[in-house]
Amino acid sequence: MTTLSDLVDQAEATRLATGFTFTEGPLYHPDGFHYFVDVREAKFYRIRPGSPAELLRENTGEGNGTTFDPQGRLVLCEGGNRRVTRWPADGKFASHEVLMDRFEGKRLSRPNDVVCKSDGSLYFTNPGLRIPLGERELDPSAVYRIMPDGTNRHVADFEYPNGLAFSPDERVLYVANTRHTAYIHRIEIDSAGNMVRRNIFADMSSDEKIGVPDGMKVDVEGRVYCTGPGGTWIFAPDGTRIGILKTPEVPANLCFGGPDMKTLFFTAHTSVYSLRMKVPGLPGHPFRK
Repeated sequence: MTTLSDLVDQAEATRLATGFTFTEGPLYHPDGFHYFVDVREAKFYRIRPGSPAELLRENTGEGNGTTFDPQGRLVLCEGGNRRVTRWPADGKFASHEVLMDRFEGKRLSRPNDVVCKSDGSLYFTNPGLRIPLGERELDPSAVYRIMPDGTNRHVADFEYPNGLAFSPDERVLYVANTRHTAYIHRIEIDSAGNMVRRNIFADMSSDEKIGVPDGMKVDVEGRVYCTGPGGTWIFAPDGTRIGILKTPEVPANLCFGGPDMKTLFFTAHTSVYSLRMKVPGLPGHPFRK
């Protein structure tokens, strides 16, 4: 049976930068750097190995989850602005387009995380419990899909959907449920991108006081990495828990990166960290240079 020591190649995580309020939205760029956000401060950063974090944008509308589309354009969940936007691939972020801010005429709640399928479809979570009841137009919370042609569809309802990740073959979409019940859901997707069936993949209930099921990524062998109570929980493809990775701060999200995709990059509240692994991960999007 696989253990944490079979996966981890570094004794302790390395702190890369600190002094933030609440970091999120980690995303590795093939040019060798990471993007991340400070949600509470509505700021967007880039960090290169051995260099301090660079502030690239302010006033992101409490930008949170990020991904790339197949053309390398940045997609951002703007929770405070209640919309999903797309930014140019030139890295200047001087303009943007709104991909979705309403579903069937009703305003989105608070888009949280987003993942891009290889066909260009974007799946994102839209939790509503942090929106005052009188301002909530879409209920219950759900996962939605933005098609490559710009049309959108409802995928599945949830209590409080948060992080998302696809299995290596993209036949399964994992969804972390943050509030009420702590678990990861498993949604089987057909060739058209529609839900076929769903079930509980893993229970993440815990007595730990810090952390909830949140950001997720998958390695090339199908293991699921989900930030949660006390650290980052790692599950085998069948849902068996392998262990919990501990870092100096409990992370809210993570991504794989580096030239060999064997470096985990954590956004952990006030700081960002890295940790070398033995097994490469999936990028979580189809963009390649």
